Amino acid sequence: MFDRRSFIFLAGSALALFGATPSRAEPGRPINTLGSSDGVAIRGYDPVAYFRQGGPQLGKPEFSVSHGGATWRFANAENKAAFEAQPARYLPAYGGFCAYGTSRGYLVKIEPEAWSIVDGRLYLNYDLGVRETWAGKPKTYIARADSNWPRLGKADIR
Repeated sequence: MFDRRSFIFLAGSALALFGATPSRAEPGRPINTLGSSDGVAIRGYDPVAYFRQGGPQLGKPEFSVSHGGATWRFANAENKAAFEAQPARYLPAYGGFCAYGTSRGYLVKIEPEAWSIVDGRLYLNYDLGVRETWAGKPKTYIARADSNWPRLGKADIR
């Protein structure tokens, strides 16, 4: 028979062992390539630029990396190298789909200008209006999106 302390220890051990991080991009999870006929993620924008240059920058085909079943583009060689060294640090949450939409249980497009970084994670949103809503309670929406993300798939793309 397990007491509460044993259960918490076992649950924490299982999470650590299997690396459960629902807001991180995971193998086999959908990546936002909406609007791209050639599998380019997040409309061709550089995910590293949000952290290093403070906002969206369109990536260039000559600075591309294949990762997670999509092509990621970068504005320069330095950003590409940073991503290659630590992709999990720079990948947008929820495969680059709208974080607010994910919190509502569906996957939708993003506008590169509608973004935020919360606790070191990049979150993209549908548009600037949705980003305003998101900014009101980001921790609440992140918790909901983290809960929804594992069960969402290509059938949930709108």
